[in-house]
Amino acid sequence: MRIIFMGTPEFAVPSLQAIVAEKEKFEIVLVVTGPDKPRRSKHADAEASAVKQAALALALPVYEVDDVTCSDFAETVAACRADAIVVAAFRILPPAVYEQATLGAFNLHASLLPAYRGAAPINWAIIRGEGETGVTTFFLQQRVDTGNIILQKKTPIAPDENASDLASRLSVIGAQVVVDTLHLIESRSVMVSSQNDALASRAPKLTRDNTRLEWSKPVSVINNLIRGLALKPAAWTTFRGKTMKIFRATPAVHPADHHSVPPGTILVDRGRLYVSGYDGWIELFSLQLEGRKPMEVTEFLRGFRHENESLQFV
Repeated sequence: MRIIFMGTPEFAVPSLQAIVAEKEKFEIVLVVTGPDKPRRSKHADAEASAVKQAALALALPVYEVDDVTCSDFAETVAACRADAIVVAAFRILPPAVYEQATLGAFNLHASLLPAYRGAAPINWAIIRGEGETGVTTFFLQQRVDTGNIILQKKTPIAPDENASDLASRLSVIGAQVVVDTLHLIESRSVMVSSQNDALASRAPKLTRDNTRLEWSKPVSVINNLIRGLALKPAAWTTFRGKTMKIFRATPAVHPADHHSVPPGTILVDRGRLYVSGYDGWIELFSLQLEGRKPMEVTEFLRGFRHENESLQFV
């Protein structure tokens, strides 16, 4: 079975490797990924995507594409005579591309569709306080993330699990689901189910606006936002006029009355850092102040001066 694999980030790498491991059944004839990204230093070489690096290590042919709508790309895909196209964390493909696969093109999505359709399903599942998520494979169609479902696999979300950790777990779970999906397609035994649009929820792109911490919210909401955005892009706030990213925190109990201070008030007690929310305190453990490297709170507090000053995050 001839397969074109399309993906870019680390999340897609286990799926690529799992398909290669089934070499008696499947042959990857092309790996499609995004172009190399320039590094911050003008003297450093451009950085290849995680998928490109994995593909080259596996001696697979790689095609980098910036514009998936260009005719050259569709012609390249057509020339591969693929039986199936596997998409994992890539771009929105036009029909001229995905219809080239004789047995179909499918996507691995990191949610239990129709829940969390969109660009950031892992993040939003945690931000919204879900206790369960999973992965879905579905056949591509023109409306994004709406195609007929092939397979799904559920997994619980641990109370202290962040988005980076969950993404790593889902990438491994998803790799097996991708291989299982390919076996169903190869044996012509796929049984699909349609999505119920009435049950759909959105997972929009993460922006500067929707990643900012609002300290007037309940502590559980603040904590879920921090978990859901860690380690990248990270929830942020403002401290002394500079952006501060918060990577790890937890709701905490402290005898001080949070009602007597404004939301976002900083409390330093015995080498620990607390912040007031709507209904209690949240303790911070790791953070990054603009212009500095990420650090544990203990390191931050060593250089922290707050005598005779009432400080707040805003």
